[in-house]
Amino acid sequence: MVLAILGAPTIAYAGECPGSGSEIATDRPDVTNSSLVVPVGSLQSENGINTTGRGSEKTFDGTNSWLRLGIAPCLEFLVDVPNYFGRLKGDAASGFGNVAPAVKWQFSSLPEPWNLSVTAGAGLPTGAAKITGPGLQPYLQFPWSHELGGGWGTSGMLTTFFFPANLANRQTTEATFVLEKKVTERASLFVEYVGDYPSRGSSVQLFNTGGGYLLTRTQQIDFHVAFGLNRNSPNYIVGVGYSFRFDDLFRASAR
Repeated sequence: MVLAILGAPTIAYAGECPGSGSEIATDRPDVTNSSLVVPVGSLQSENGINTTGRGSEKTFDGTNSWLRLGIAPCLEFLVDVPNYFGRLKGDAASGFGNVAPAVKWQFSSLPEPWNLSVTAGAGLPTGAAKITGPGLQPYLQFPWSHELGGGWGTSGMLTTFFFPANLANRQTTEATFVLEKKVTERASLFVEYVGDYPSRGSSVQLFNTGGGYLLTRTQQIDFHVAFGLNRNSPNYIVGVGYSFRFDDLFRASAR
């Protein structure tokens, strides 16, 4: 799959994917990632911090950073930077998460209201096992979106996470669905369903809501508030974030 994605730009046409003149499109604050890649030669940094309540435990995690680099038309390389999980109250574990590199390709030549991408990556065993679990953790992901008109849009994502070293649960499937409304030229709001379904054990289900605001074409601030829908889920998650993008880096290097 990775080799197929790396070969995909040969059949993708520049101009059908975002260019440096487009507004920033982020993988946050909802769980559903953007169906759009970053423009060629652009470096995008997405960052945030959350606080989570689960029973008598309270934790925080940050900086929830992604680095995304457009390396060819419709293709980006991205890295989930190790995230720190800290204890505020109770007996929750503390430590860093894994670094997770990936490649993402946006399908071209789809009907105009639709966008679809595929991402293949893996969590490398660099973090604390009590936070991340054991071993290498590959994943395959399909984020999509559809514009409805009038400022409304829907999006969603299907992800399969693999845990070869975890005998208790070797696979988890995550499904999301988002309804979004652009309320002004710069501001948007969303509601989202998130469900994690392991091959063994109970599911985790969340109702997530929030929004984003464009400070400039390449800068965004955001917030979200999530609530658990079953006993296996956190009681709440509250987060804020800031994202930015630098464009035309390859052109500057050529000069």
